Amino acid sequence: MNSYNAFLEKLLLPSGDVFLKTSFMKDLRLWRRWEHLDHESVGRLCRRKLLDLLTYASISVPFYRSMIDNHQKDPEIWLQQFPVMYKSDINDHIHEMINGNREKLVCETSSGSSGIQGAVYMTRKEQYSAIATQTFLWEWSGYKLGNNILQLGMTTNRGWLKKCKDILLRTEYQQAFKINNEEACQALERFVSIPGFMGGYASGLYAYACMAEELNIKPHFISVISWGDKMFPHFREKIEEQFNTKVFDTYGATEGFIIAGQCEFGNYHILTPNVYLELLDKDGVEVAPGELGYVVVTRLDAYAMPLIRYYLGDLAIKMDTKEKCMCGKPFPMLEKIVGRDTDIVRTKSGKYLIVHFFTGIFEHIKEIEQFRVIQNNLDGIIIEYIPRIIFYNQILNNIKIQIQQYIQEPFNIDFIKVEHIPDTPSGKPQIIVSNLAKY
Repeated sequence: MNSYNAFLEKLLLPSGDVFLKTSFMKDLRLWRRWEHLDHESVGRLCRRKLLDLLTYASISVPFYRSMIDNHQKDPEIWLQQFPVMYKSDINDHIHEMINGNREKLVCETSSGSSGIQGAVYMTRKEQYSAIATQTFLWEWSGYKLGNNILQLGMTTNRGWLKKCKDILLRTEYQQAFKINNEEACQALERFVSIPGFMGGYASGLYAYACMAEELNIKPHFISVISWGDKMFPHFREKIEEQFNTKVFDTYGATEGFIIAGQCEFGNYHILTPNVYLELLDKDGVEVAPGELGYVVVTRLDAYAMPLIRYYLGDLAIKMDTKEKCMCGKPFPMLEKIVGRDTDIVRTKSGKYLIVHFFTGIFEHIKEIEQFRVIQNNLDGIIIEYIPRIIFYNQILNNIKIQIQQYIQEPFNIDFIKVEHIPDTPSGKPQIIVSNLAKY
């Protein structure tokens, strides 16, 4: 830690906490202590915080008052009595789920990329607790508060508080999706001589890496931190190759969930002191380690509007708790984060084709600039594609053969040539659009 890092952590940021009535630095230091606990202690901490939350919600939050159970000693069993909450359920019952004056709370809205936009309310302290958790994950990449960082976000229209933060934390802020080529190039060039870090949406990082390759810009990034959308293998390969560094991916949700992040060995560790994660099958039963399940999460430090058993719409696979990572961190691990339930193609026999299956095919087909897979029923899919100048119709037949060789069952694959493929409302690209019935 250099003198400026120390100045931020020991004087400036604690003063900011006093001014804003938050506990960012206290929460960050707490995470640093939790990281050195053993696995059993972290497990006990998670269960205790879960019990505290369920007790509070069943007494103080109108929507959950029917869930009270004074005889229940095991919070993990008690949790099963709480309903799985979808975004639409929260929108319908939001007045009953908030405990306190709604006008004094911070509202976080999701992008609506799943088709439904949602809103979650939290105190400013809870908001900064999530920021502290995110900062803790960034530290796994080697980042420290005050290090130079090029950060990609949804909009460069930042309020005065965020602009002050950017200056003090030496943050160069750029647009992730609607990229201004001139400004982006200037930002990358500034890091050629100044070492620093880079962070942002995975697809935005990939776009900047491609731009840097085309213009032969070689910035000095110590590491790259990604969040917000899927870090595809070809994204990671391009970013790491062009920037000559390592990508540390993180997993969370706009609603205040900081769920997991990659350590130096590439494993995704679940931040169980603040999030209880379930992976459920279609009947709502917990799947075994190594099996694919729907991600349902409970935020353990959110009391203004408790989010208990919140269905994210993602699919993931847990690693056996007996598996330990060489990094020594005491947090359990996810084996794989597959993506949203709407990012999955299904067949009649029950096979799953995930996003990575399609990107694994199309990343080797340079004649197609962009594609999107649409599934309206189990009989087959439609693939929209934008061809490049050099294109042959045989390419489409080759793609169809590769898909059918894998699934080994009757499955219609139709291609539609288009001039434009729209992004989601958030600006993120969407590769698969599933119009099948959800979980």
